[in-house]
Amino acid sequence: MVKAYLALEDGTVVEGKAFGAEKDAEGELVFNTAMTGYVEALTDPSYKGQILMMTYPLIGNYGVCREDFESDGVKVEGFVVKELCRHPSNWRSEMSVDELLKEYGVPGIEGVDTRMLTKKTRIHGAMKAVIAVGDDIDREKLVERAKNQPSITELDLVDKVCVREPKRFEAEEQKFEVALIDHGIKNSIVRQLLLRGVSVTLFPYSYPAEKILEYDFDGIFISNGPGDPARISESVETIKKLAGKLPLAGICLGHQLIARAFKARTFKLKFGHHGANQPVKDFETGRVFISSQNHGFAVDEKTLPEGFEVTQINLNDMTVEGMRHKEIPLISVQYHPEAGPGPHDTYFFFDEFVKMLRSY
Repeated sequence: MVKAYLALEDGTVVEGKAFGAEKDAEGELVFNTAMTGYVEALTDPSYKGQILMMTYPLIGNYGVCREDFESDGVKVEGFVVKELCRHPSNWRSEMSVDELLKEYGVPGIEGVDTRMLTKKTRIHGAMKAVIAVGDDIDREKLVERAKNQPSITELDLVDKVCVREPKRFEAEEQKFEVALIDHGIKNSIVRQLLLRGVSVTLFPYSYPAEKILEYDFDGIFISNGPGDPARISESVETIKKLAGKLPLAGICLGHQLIARAFKARTFKLKFGHHGANQPVKDFETGRVFISSQNHGFAVDEKTLPEGFEVTQINLNDMTVEGMRHKEIPLISVQYHPEAGPGPHDTYFFFDEFVKMLRSY
């Protein structure tokens, strides 16, 4: 086994065993609390720029199935696990996690104390980190590399994961046509829209609003994606021009960008929400449901302008999970209603969007 090291900007260095690609990686270390769904997490474009660590101790036992991909490949910068299963057992499995990471050139480290690292992250916040592979590693230099790399708030990540040209997906029983502004869309979001008769055309996040309005769309959808919403001014300007013209909905980063388009502020969470067990309360029904989430930034409720109504909150830290506009057809949520992975409690968001399309 080849040795691997994980170094954090606070000086922490842990030694483990390498798997996946034998190369170094840099990124912000974040932890995911889901017990399953590592394939979906590894291929989620919202993790671009980050090193993903799973809190569940055994990863890889059911292998990898390409049908579970949320994009065209692995998007994380690196992968950290307590124990890696190198010989999966599942009838759907096509390869191991080790083979998957090798195919996409992503390094992993196993055999480290993920519980300690998770507790450290919860106390001190998400930190810049480096994975290095090899036997002769200078630990002090590794920590310096972690410290000196750019913060995630300084990176432009969306351009690395969005489509380059418009791309259309047609529903079998088409009822509506929707433009989807892509910042790193998950396949499950497109799938949920198609299941409801909504054909989708993906547009790059920098595509001009005027050109989108030349099409005969029934609504606009703003996707999830990686990084700091404050760096994506092109989408903010596009949303400003589209809001009120057609029904509009947003998920995760899309939710944050909608808020910024209306001059609200966003802020960086201490360690983000990454997992499939985040409790969200809906004010209209009083219901509490469990949601799947993956984001490091949130909307500052105090800065939301008049006309906006907060519809849902996170019961762990009381951050905004859902909002709508009182005068124009606009709804958004911070969590991932499509799950992938996670519980299906929040599929109803897509039904709400379709209802909005139908009544406009």
